Formats: sequence, C-alpha cells, structure tokens
Amino acid sequence: MSNPRVLLLGGHGKIARLLTPLLLNRSWDVTSVIRNPDHTSDILKLGQGKKGKVEVLISSLDDVKSVDDAKAIVDRAKPDYVVWAAAKHFITATFTNPSITKVLLISHIGSRRKQPPWLSADTWARFEHINQDVLPDYYQAKLAADEYFTAMARKRAAMDDEAEARGGAAGEGPRKRFQAILLRPGPLMDAPATWKVELGKTKEVVLEGGVPANVSREDVAIVADRLLARDDTRGWLDLLGGDDEIEEAVERAVRDRVDAVEGEDVDKMCEGITL
Repeated sequence: MSNPRVLLLGGHGKIARLLTPLLLNRSWDVTSVIRNPDHTSDILKLGQGKKGKVEVLISSLDDVKSVDDAKAIVDRAKPDYVVWAAAKHFITATFTNPSITKVLLISHIGSRRKQPPWLSADTWARFEHINQDVLPDYYQAKLAADEYFTAMARKRAAMDDEAEARGGAAGEGPRKRFQAILLRPGPLMDAPATWKVELGKTKEVVLEGGVPANVSREDVAIVADRLLARDDTRGWLDLLGGDDEIEEAVERAVRDRVDAVEGEDVDKMCEGITL
C-alpha cells in the first residue's frame, strides 16, 4: 500500500509548519500549498531526514474564487487526507471527492451560535464579546465555514451509510468511513509543547487563579497529528491548555464519542445543502 498523501493548505502557517514534520514521520507524503515561492526552501527543509516526502505547490488561496478553482488544486495533489483552515470552496471540493477519506479543519473555540451546556455564563460572555465586538468579521467567516463543514459531514455520513448498506447486501466487507474532524483551539501562543491539554467539551478559557488556558501552536499540531492518525476520530473537538496528556485526551474523546457540536442546530445547518 502506498503512503497516504496529505494536502496541507496554507502550508507556511505556523501550525502547518509544526504539523508537517509530524505527518512526514508517519511515512505520509505531504503536498504543502503556499502562496510565496520564496518560502519553498523553508517547507522543503521540514522534510529533511523524515520518512515521508514533502512537495510544494505554489498557489494563493486568495485566488480560489470557485469550487472549480479548489478542485483544480485538489486534483493536482491527489490527496487521501486534507488539512486546512480555509473556507467553503475547499469544503465542497474535498467532501465530494470519493478518494479523500479524512478532512481536518482548524477553526476556533468560540465559533458557535449558542452557549453550550458545559460553558459558564462568564466564559460565554467572553466569547460573545470577542465574536461581536472585537473580531466580528473573523467570527462570521469561521462560523459560516464550520457550519457548512458540519452540514457536509452529515451528508457524507449518510452517503457512507447507504453505501455500507448496499455493500452489506452484496456480501462486501466493511467500508472505510469518511472522517470530518473540526479541531477548535482556544487562544494560541508561540511556546514549546506542553503535551498537556483539555480536549472535547472544554469548560473554561481562564483557569483557577486567573491563568489563561492558552494552547501552544505546537500542542495544536500534535493533537491534529494524533487525530489524523486514527480511523475513529470525527466531529467538533474544542482544545485548550490543560492537565491531560495528549494521548489520553484523544483516547478519552474517542472512547466517550465526544462532539462539541452539542447545543448547535445541525438540522438547520443542513437545510438546502446537497452533496
């Protein structure tokens, strides 16, 4: 079996550069999409001494104005998995591609419409202040992408159910199900990995004593790598700095089938969405 191929959009971003060597060390091959050709050497250096291969694709995501534009990049890379923090056109291009079996989107912990039951009123008020008063355009863009991602994930899951039923009736073995993973970190910081996080339905963005539960970008990259390495990860997973070892946090989220989309109206997200 050939190495899995990962399409990494926005490959020169901080988290992407931290994630790339982790994926390569799994003997996965990475196609890193970057805008500036001057950054090519930075990306290629990430592959030195690694088990997988990295290649660079020069393309500005700002120039992706349609699904066809996004499909052109996807078709060129021919990935099995896709990782990005981009928007709607790439969601359509990846979810409708039967060759792609995993998609991980990096969003933001405050990207939601309703206060979930596990969040305190004070924490929700902080989210609302940032979303409505500080970064309203960013919030609206993230929310739109997350909701479309979630709707398309449900549609793709329904297609998997139908295909599995047909295959079972025909005596075929189990199919590999599509994984749509929405990783939603809180405030980011440039610091070495702690390897300790809170993952899933995270409760507070300020810890006891007023210490902010920021999460390092390196920890985000490590969590993303661990989520992609499994065949049983999917759904919304909020991420903050915490006390749980990353391996334990991921295992618990999978075992308990944690999905932080709880409280959001997924049926409404799906209205008018077709796959």
